Amino acid sequence: MRIAKIIGKVTLSRSVPEFQGAVLKLAVPMMLSDIENEATPLDDLLVVYDELGAGQDNYIALSEGGEAAQPFYPDMKPVDAYNAAILDTVDIRYRPNQ
Repeated sequence: MRIAKIIGKVTLSRSVPEFQGAVLKLAVPMMLSDIENEATPLDDLLVVYDELGAGQDNYIALSEGGEAAQPFYPDMKPVDAYNAAILDTVDIRYRPNQ
C-alpha cells in the first residue's frame, strides 16, 4: 500500500460493463520527500477506482495489483489501483539514528 494524492477525475465515454457507475480518479503516488516539500510530481500517474469519494488534493491509501481487485471478490473487475482509505492527516516523525 502506498500514499497517493488525488489530482483529478477520469470521465469515460464508453467502458466495460463492470465499470458501470464507477468513479475513477487520477492520482499520483507520493514519496516521503514529496509530502515533506508539498510537491506533486507528475511522472507516475494512476487511474484509481474510488468508492470513498476522495476529493481534489486528498491523500489516499492506494492498493495496487491483485490486492486492488479484492474488495470486489467474488465479482471480477478490471482494476489496477483502488482507494482503500482517505487520509485525514499525514504525520511524519523522524527517529534519530542510534
